[in-house]
Amino acid sequence: MSAFIQQLPALIGVVIGALGSYLAIVRGDRARFQRERAARWEERRLSVYADYARSLKKSVTLTYRVASYLGNDPHPHPLSPQEAAPLLAEATLARDPSGEALILLGSPQVVERARTWVVGVMEMEQFLREGTRDPQAWQALLERQRAGREGYYAAVRDDLALPPGHSARWPLQPVHHT
Repeated sequence: MSAFIQQLPALIGVVIGALGSYLAIVRGDRARFQRERAARWEERRLSVYADYARSLKKSVTLTYRVASYLGNDPHPHPLSPQEAAPLLAEATLARDPSGEALILLGSPQVVERARTWVVGVMEMEQFLREGTRDPQAWQALLERQRAGREGYYAAVRDDLALPPGHSARWPLQPVHHT
């Protein structure tokens, strides 16, 4: 019996060491799983954010083209309201699923900024449906839409902890013909 008692501290040490190793491995695996899960959700949110921006940008581009046809915008590829109507309807329908995904996965700040941006786009669409010919009013709508887009991208970058990005305001230089 005395031999067992002499070895008991070593045996207890082995058991405590094994238990400690097990707990360390479990804790490390749990932390790794949580990091990987967070990274997957971040990737998914980035994809949803980008899909929403792409779907809204289709509508924006179409409005530029119709505005050009009406004499409100200098876009080089004008499109009549009649030709644009089915394309605008398709773009609007296409942005609904991406908007729902945004509401589901997006942060409250990103969703609110997306709402601001889409309201600006909807105002542009309404302006064109009314057949308005007012380049100055169109420019004001463009500025609101651009500010909405900038706000959306800033909120996305903040939500995903991305570095600041470009404002996407690209002033066009006048073309000089020689």
